[in-house]
Amino acid sequence: MYRFLLTRQWVILTLLVLVLIPTMVELGFWQLHRHEHRVAQNALISHNLKADPVAVSALTSPGHTVPRTDYWRRVMATGTYDTAHEVVVRRRTSEDGRIGVLALTPFDLKGGGTVLINRGWVPSADDQRAFPEVPAPPRGEVTVTGRLKADETTGASGIKDLSDLPDRQIMLISSAQQAKTLSRPVLGGYVEQTGPVPPGDSPELVAAPDDSSIGPHMAYAVQWWLFAAAVPVGWVILARRDKREIAEAAARAAEAADAPRRPEQAEPATA
Repeated sequence: MYRFLLTRQWVILTLLVLVLIPTMVELGFWQLHRHEHRVAQNALISHNLKADPVAVSALTSPGHTVPRTDYWRRVMATGTYDTAHEVVVRRRTSEDGRIGVLALTPFDLKGGGTVLINRGWVPSADDQRAFPEVPAPPRGEVTVTGRLKADETTGASGIKDLSDLPDRQIMLISSAQQAKTLSRPVLGGYVEQTGPVPPGDSPELVAAPDDSSIGPHMAYAVQWWLFAAAVPVGWVILARRDKREIAEAAARAAEAADAPRRPEQAEPATA
């Protein structure tokens, strides 16, 4: 009855089904894990943004790698900006999608040490190799508040070519690299400034990360699992359809084979 399942066409189709089902189930769990990661990340962001600010030197030190648990921690620092060694970070976008740079300024702490401050976004110069116009920070001693971030890496940013850059322009924020340039220790990571707000909103301060959106990953997970459930159902429907068509074809063939054996109807007699 189901011998047709041993045909080449059905063997290939069955093997394809056996591969698709676990693949779709695994893709569903992959999306579920992405959803769980996003939820956990949002919880971490929300917690760190609401925590009371602490001195930046309490969370990081020269050569320190900022752990994920300290990302976006509110920190504060008192000291003076070192504008003589300010650099800009190329190819960064503003909130409305414009391409520009970030103003990265060393900040000499009152109690000793230096930390990098991302003061915000400014437009690029017309000449990409020229240093853009960056508004000067406040002079003298000032207290800066912000969010602690980890050093950037080529793997995280996707940027590989760091050579042949114009003077005082960089592609990645790296405390170790800036420490070599400054010839003095620099605290690991950097501070994304939130205050004081610069006059005229320039540089544009970087907005806080979104801790509300969880993305479509859960919906995608359910979608993949529904696909996985639909595949065997579709296989059964196709198998039953082929069985029915084969049975109907066999019945028609039998009927056609029996037709010549039936006695011919007699012709009506003529007067």
